Amino acid sequence: MAADEGQRPTAPALEERLASRVASGARRLPVERAKVVAGLRELGQLDRAVYGAVAQTPTPTLDAPLRRLSKLADRSGLWVATAAALALVGGTQGRRAAGAGLVALAVDSAVVNVGFKLAARRRRPDRDAAHVPALRHVPMPHSASFPSGHTASGFAFANAVGQTLPTAAVPLRLLAS
Repeated sequence: MAADEGQRPTAPALEERLASRVASGARRLPVERAKVVAGLRELGQLDRAVYGAVAQTPTPTLDAPLRRLSKLADRSGLWVATAAALALVGGTQGRRAAGAGLVALAVDSAVVNVGFKLAARRRRPDRDAAHVPALRHVPMPHSASFPSGHTASGFAFANAVGQTLPTAAVPLRLLAS
């Protein structure tokens, strides 16, 4: 797909970089470090295996709605729209919850996109290696894949709203997941 063409070589996977850093200090506590290094590498293998299994599992009924939901969540649109709805129909408590959710969303976006993503620099999964069917290809963002901006924003918003409006907590957390 065009979004994949011309990509620059990327840094090793996050878990590989962490494993290398831990291994480089192996003179101190070699047994514990060896376990941490092995655990990080195994987590990377597990992550790639789960991605491959999901990529190869046919889900034609879910693909289109989930693609639309993901697109709605781009640039926090889903959460801003939810905040607007809460403010419009939720009375004073709804407006307070919407405000708390938007503040959490702003803080989360700054911390995740400026802080964590730059620090982690985890590359996006390799669709070709995972044999993702062409019909399921979507444009890949150029940002790092960890942490997930959609998930982080969703849970920040849901948790902040849930603190003020507990009845909204469970449905919003389900939507965030």
